[in-house]
Amino acid sequence: MYRIFQTFIDRLASAQTPQDFSDAMATTAGALDLSCFAYLALPHKFDERPRLISTYPSTWTSKYLSRKYERVDPVIKTALQKPEPFEWGIDLLATNCSLKEQQLLEEAAQFGIRFGFTVPIHDGHGPVAAVTFAADQRREPFDHCIKSNARALQLMAMYFHAHVRRKLVTETMVDGIALSRRELECLEWASQGKSAWEIGCILGISRNTVAYYLENAKQKLGVRTLVQAVMRVAAASKEKRN
Repeated sequence: MYRIFQTFIDRLASAQTPQDFSDAMATTAGALDLSCFAYLALPHKFDERPRLISTYPSTWTSKYLSRKYERVDPVIKTALQKPEPFEWGIDLLATNCSLKEQQLLEEAAQFGIRFGFTVPIHDGHGPVAAVTFAADQRREPFDHCIKSNARALQLMAMYFHAHVRRKLVTETMVDGIALSRRELECLEWASQGKSAWEIGCILGISRNTVAYYLENAKQKLGVRTLVQAVMRVAAASKEKRN
């Protein structure tokens, strides 16, 4: 397991695209006799689409996203309510499901998604995410893997989420205002007393481009000075930690 986990971490470190991340998790899951997985990160705003990276059939994931099934998915509902990993199945969840939730489970089962092990991710840096390892039926290898490697699978899910957020999420919310990664980076270096020229050297961009990002950030945050913008971000960061 150690070698599998280390290879997984190495692949995450070099991953740059959603497909890279999907391949890294799929290869690792396959090595553990887990046939398919899905990573779903809920959006910041209700009307936005969640981020989904998975090896589920594309016909199912397209339908899932277009019909906003994350809003009625009982697996996601459970992930929102509890931070600990849990096992589920069409029969296990059905007893506590509404009619719409039951229908969703039955639809998913038609695509071979009948049972699973889900790791909720409540990291305090944004909306809840979840990684699910699924199967079409309860087989001994699947059950054995879950029981033997539950802790490792939880760590895999957390590492996966952290790397995806760092490399693929291009915006960070500050008091409900979306700042781009570059805008936030420029503000963070400015908070350390770096000039636009120095920030440009650090980030490999021009002084004028730094000034552009900082001006955009000020406008988004509704402040007039750079000091006010930096203080606004610092206050929001402190509030999140508390």
